[in-house]
Amino acid sequence: MSVVTSPDRPAGRGQKIRQSAVKDYAQKTGLPILQPDKLKDESFINELTNLKADLFIVVAFRMLPSIVWKIPSKGTINLHASLLPNYRGAAPINWAIINGEIRTGVTTFFINERIDTGDIILTQEVEISEAMNAGDLHDKLMNVGASLMSHTIDAIYTGDFKRNTQTELETKDFKSAPKIFKSDCKINWNNDARTNHNKIRGLSPYPGAWCTLFNSSKNSDTSFKIFESSKTTAKISENNRTRILQSENGILFPCSDYYLCVTMLQMEGKRKMNYKEFIAGNSIEDFEINLES
Repeated sequence: MSVVTSPDRPAGRGQKIRQSAVKDYAQKTGLPILQPDKLKDESFINELTNLKADLFIVVAFRMLPSIVWKIPSKGTINLHASLLPNYRGAAPINWAIINGEIRTGVTTFFINERIDTGDIILTQEVEISEAMNAGDLHDKLMNVGASLMSHTIDAIYTGDFKRNTQTELETKDFKSAPKIFKSDCKINWNNDARTNHNKIRGLSPYPGAWCTLFNSSKNSDTSFKIFESSKTTAKISENNRTRILQSENGILFPCSDYYLCVTMLQMEGKRKMNYKEFIAGNSIEDFEINLES
């Protein structure tokens, strides 16, 4: 048995060399560790081959070349944070919430030549609540996924499982989960409150949904990240279409239909703060949304 993880790299403001959490755990438990720079390196391939492993298990790692995943006799399996074939790609947790899904799950499958397309072994569903953000869902899927992976390994060694090809499950409306870029994170206040609420929680705590507000005290736009929100039943008045308002429960941002109540935000150059802290140090009347941006 051995653990493969990424090489130690500089990280943080001080650019100190840091090792992965996987390496930390492996060292504490006495597991051998491999840290290849290049996955096709001959010496690394030889080390993997010499392990004579029956099975490789991959979780949150790089795309493997075929010369690697073809080594073990029982194959190489992966854990993906969605119910495949839905939400193949780099950000399945974020996109499931952004798209307003009420359920998702985890899938174990055999790796093949194309990303996230191999034969499915086991799946387990998880419900997504209205208040759940991407961080909450990640933690829930992490625990469910650990258990599912354990069951998958047992099933492979006993032979008590059925391989299901994903092409049998594909439909015209199945969704993808591509890498998220800054442009994907921008809030459009012309959208309805539900759409904006889903985007905010789907990008929280990282990378964070953002928008710009016109700051009349500076006569310029100011960028904000928004991390927590809730829908309201307060309808928008055309006279207040661009005005944000103060309330007992948060800061009210006007969407196309209702106000969205924001409770956690971060102004550019400042730390993340709750709405009470923001109101204490700023005048709400100084800010308004820009419907053109």
